[in-house]
Amino acid sequence: MSKASWRPMTAADLSAVLAVAAIVHPGYPEDEAVFAERLRLFPQGCLVLEGSSGLLGYIVSHPWHRGAPPALNTLLGLLPAMPGAFYIHDLALLPAARGSGAGRLVIERLVALALEARLPRLALVAVNDSSGFWQRQGFREMHDPALAAKLASYDDAARYLERELEIPTPSASPIENNEEHR
Repeated sequence: MSKASWRPMTAADLSAVLAVAAIVHPGYPEDEAVFAERLRLFPQGCLVLEGSSGLLGYIVSHPWHRGAPPALNTLLGLLPAMPGAFYIHDLALLPAARGSGAGRLVIERLVALALEARLPRLALVAVNDSSGFWQRQGFREMHDPALAAKLASYDDAARYLERELEIPTPSASPIENNEEHR
């Protein structure tokens, strides 16, 4: 694979994003409106992997409710005022980009976004036998019968996973901790 890098997604990328989605997730089609809405609602969570020959992948993510993944191919309307997780809606990499470390890099970027938003976990629905990849990134499968209806919009093999994050507590300034300065 030639040198590729993650950059912010733009509306001009949507047709290429849909082309990548058709290759990587043919069994999970979503309308362009779904991607356009996620980009509008939370642009900082929408990135594309660009190589010299064009787009090699994308990721779409946003704050969301814990344990309540949106059904496949549905619009959100609004993001929640009190989200409980940072939700990875979709990560798709063309075969040429797999194994390059691009997936791991973008996940760490999302960890930073989640921590900045003070969200204590990342969440996603794993499809296409991708659970192993996600588990190597620190995600754990969550077994909750209440999720069955949501996961049914994907397929029987879909799994809901979460990765807990440790939100750092704000520390006192050095001056506040130093008695000599009081």
